[in-house]
Amino acid sequence: MVTYEKAIEWIHSREKFKIKPGLKRMEWMMDKLGHPERELNAIHIAGTNGKGSTLSFLRNLLEAQGKNVGTFTSPYIIHFNERISVNGKPIQNDDWLQLVETIKPLSEEIGRTHLGEPTEFEVITAMALLYFKQANLDFIILETGLGGRFDSTNIIQPAVAAITNIGLDHMNILGDSYEKIALEKAGIIKNHVPVVTAVENEEAIRVIEQKCQETSSKLFRLNHEFFVKHERSDEAGEHFYFSNRSYQSRLLTSSMKGRHQEANAGTAIEIMEVLRDKGYPFRPEDYYNGIMSTSWPGRFEKISESPLVILDGAHNEEGMETLMRTVDEHLTGKRKFLLYAALEDKPVKGMLKQLKGHFDHITFTSFNFPRAMDAQQLKLFFDGDNACVENDWEKAIENMIGKMTYDDVLLVAGSLYFISDVRNYFEYRSKV
Repeated sequence: MVTYEKAIEWIHSREKFKIKPGLKRMEWMMDKLGHPERELNAIHIAGTNGKGSTLSFLRNLLEAQGKNVGTFTSPYIIHFNERISVNGKPIQNDDWLQLVETIKPLSEEIGRTHLGEPTEFEVITAMALLYFKQANLDFIILETGLGGRFDSTNIIQPAVAAITNIGLDHMNILGDSYEKIALEKAGIIKNHVPVVTAVENEEAIRVIEQKCQETSSKLFRLNHEFFVKHERSDEAGEHFYFSNRSYQSRLLTSSMKGRHQEANAGTAIEIMEVLRDKGYPFRPEDYYNGIMSTSWPGRFEKISESPLVILDGAHNEEGMETLMRTVDEHLTGKRKFLLYAALEDKPVKGMLKQLKGHFDHITFTSFNFPRAMDAQQLKLFFDGDNACVENDWEKAIENMIGKMTYDDVLLVAGSLYFISDVRNYFEYRSKV
């Protein structure tokens, strides 16, 4: 009998097949499984940043309407199981075991064909689609892993597609311009399927508009068809109004901090409104509770009150710019410590440049991950006075906390994989 641990080990062993563009393996597996993807009421979300937050806002909005919602996300922050969740609860170990027992023989069978073995992400996507079909849910929300056009999640035919934004990330795979990256993300747009977007970059939006014209898909743009109006930021979060062609909200509150979360929340509300146009009897008066109850780990997340420790997985230039703006809005008057680690395939120099002038003390570190960048290299790239290196990140946290007073804050930022490790460390620390 295979154990849960062995099942997860087998899933991770698919990592060696890396990224293989194309949907042929997914089509093959879906055919063998009786096409579960055709029986799902799906919403598909692509974008450089904000996918996870938008998905979480949308899930909470749908749950506030009494709907059962499945979500497929990547990467995970706390536990591997959260990648496939129902109503915010990760599926059980036994479910994973069952899914592996179904998919593993298929993976071995396809490996003997000219298509070759599926990747880890393709395997997990197939498992998610099969699980969601069996769970008989009202809605499922899928977040793309990388790009969109050739992403394994693009096997679905959604009710609504969303593109949160376009930034310069994964350029070695998706292309080295906003236009090229937008072309990959816009690959999720399908014939006559409405598209909601918060994309503002002119090169990127032109690509999306062109794709919508080709597919006869209605486009709903932030600041064109729907709007968010910032009211204020305070300890409770962001306060804003949402409006569109037929609806004006009361003052809404997102407990997720940062002005960018208003755009993510607005995108999620507009998806609800597009579904309402399609005939779903949603109650707009319940949007307030849906937005208010939304949280998403690793996004300007407070994980300790005393000392004050905040985590954020900003891992590209646009994400870092947004984080610095949020730091300035919400952490004024505090002495700020930063612990930072990154992956070597990210635009590290551009991200480090944005750190200057925002922190009193910076410590660069590394962590146990194949593509983790050397801490000394980070410091060389940074070229600033108030930075030091500590390769052992746990020791770095203890050192920084030892220097902090009541009015200080420690921000831990960088790779989402690093953030996941730090989050688990604080969870353990709070129990000891």
